[in-house]
Amino acid sequence: MKLTEFYIPTLREAPAECDTVSSKLMFRAGMIRKLASGIYEWLPLGLRVLKNVENIIREEMNAIGGLEVWLPHLLPSNIWIETGRWYIYGKELFRLKDRKDADFCLSPTAEEVITDLIRNELRSYRQLPKMFYQFGTKFRDEIRPRFGVIRAREFYMKDAYSFHKDEQDAERYYKEVFEAYCKIFRRCGLKFIAVEATTGAIGGKFSHEFMVIKDEDKNFVGEETIVYCTTCSYSANIEKAECVYNETPKKETKLFKELQEVYTPNMKTVEEVSNFLNEPAEKFIKTLVYIGNNKEVYVVLIRGDYEVNETKLKEVIGINEIELASHEIVETIFGIPVGFLGPVGLKPINKSYQVRVIADKSIMTIPDAISGANKTDFHLKNINYLRDYMVDEVVDIRKITADDLCPKCKNINSLKFSKGIEVGHTFKLGVKYSKSMNATFLDETNKEQYFVMGCYGIGVSRVVAAAIEQNNDENGIIWYPEIAPFTVYLLPIDYNDKYIKELTDKVYEMLKRHKVETLLDDRDERPGVKFKDADLIGLPLRITVSKKLPSEHLELRRRLDGKVEVVYINTLIEKIQENIVYLKNF
Repeated sequence: MKLTEFYIPTLREAPAECDTVSSKLMFRAGMIRKLASGIYEWLPLGLRVLKNVENIIREEMNAIGGLEVWLPHLLPSNIWIETGRWYIYGKELFRLKDRKDADFCLSPTAEEVITDLIRNELRSYRQLPKMFYQFGTKFRDEIRPRFGVIRAREFYMKDAYSFHKDEQDAERYYKEVFEAYCKIFRRCGLKFIAVEATTGAIGGKFSHEFMVIKDEDKNFVGEETIVYCTTCSYSANIEKAECVYNETPKKETKLFKELQEVYTPNMKTVEEVSNFLNEPAEKFIKTLVYIGNNKEVYVVLIRGDYEVNETKLKEVIGINEIELASHEIVETIFGIPVGFLGPVGLKPINKSYQVRVIADKSIMTIPDAISGANKTDFHLKNINYLRDYMVDEVVDIRKITADDLCPKCKNINSLKFSKGIEVGHTFKLGVKYSKSMNATFLDETNKEQYFVMGCYGIGVSRVVAAAIEQNNDENGIIWYPEIAPFTVYLLPIDYNDKYIKELTDKVYEMLKRHKVETLLDDRDERPGVKFKDADLIGLPLRITVSKKLPSEHLELRRRLDGKVEVVYINTLIEKIQENIVYLKNF
């Protein structure tokens, strides 16, 4: 492709709103433009990369028996009502009405529509297993779109769904997809890790996230935090990571100190009261109030030095959205200012409020704890679980810390944390959707059984951005060969010079004959501009044609490490192949 016939509107500077390396480079390299918040236009160069990733995914999905389909993006509400997700999915779901006032949504995922299709098509165990996949645009009304195409409101995705006769077959196929995903991300040149993850709004029994990581890079955008053990194979998204609790709660005993009320004027935070009383934060019980999208009130108790894991909390409650209650709402419910709430004798002043008290396991083993006294400007000392207060539920609802034991091997000081970008997610759904939508087949005994399902997604547009986040330098992008928009950047120093033009055209035709994807910079521009654009766009190899080189010799440069060699035109194809092999194995 000749650059003058293509369209790559490179920029010297990225728009000020770009908040990641990948978004800056995608704008500057002429890959994308922004239409509105979280909505992007993909230009020719960016689309070539997107399609290269898509083709890799398609090849690996076909290799494990996947069948490609094309499902609607505009979905009627009735199938979402069947599964209950119409009411619990939350504000991320784009909802709309047609001219007949019927409810629809823009597809953020396709479990309902594929289950509806299969329940009307597959009737016998003899037709199983089956896996269907599609590529398409998905829509989620992100509260705060950011990181360019990584967290957008409209994005390109591959989603797949498998149907099985039993759990054993579903488990077998889940492992096949897992391995296929590993192949896909390796072919895309990504450094990644698969971690245990929460199932979120998709639901199901368990899931894994595939996270792109880049150690010791402060500029790496990593939208999520993952935790892994340096001793064993444990790894998990921080939202999923379980906490180990070794101690058991102490029963009521005369050894406990008596409750003591302490005057703490205007001291509302753990840090303030801790400094005032000269007591460590781990002696405190934080009392937090959450409001669910079901309008129920949840009082959450947790040790003073820990943080609530809201994802775990939502799973315990069984709802999709919660938010920390405002100061005004807390005072309306309890008649007490935020900062002075505590578990001893806490009750709503209005009986119309239904309050559920959920405690993290960490609070059960704090001897003689400190918390709010449910009285303005006062705290209580010597609070003990069972003697002084009870709760509705005691569960693990905190975030894991570096001081925790590994949940798998139980070693201490072995946990490490890293930022990651989620590019894929696999789910073991079980019968969650088939049961709620009455999707059944006839087994070997002619009895109706629910399909056992799996769900598998890859954010295609996310893969492109993650690849750039992981592979770049101060000059621009560094593409891995299999996903690069072109393999070679052919750069004539002066395309108007007769000798250079003839040799460049000869090389260009030879590369086309050997099916080497080539971008020929035939612009009437200064060499410096061409070199800068070549580095910015980041194709794996650059071939420079110059009169300073021996006759019919060319300069071949690797973008990855800057290695340069002068090659004779007749050995060029062989040298290109050698370098591509090197880059794929790097």
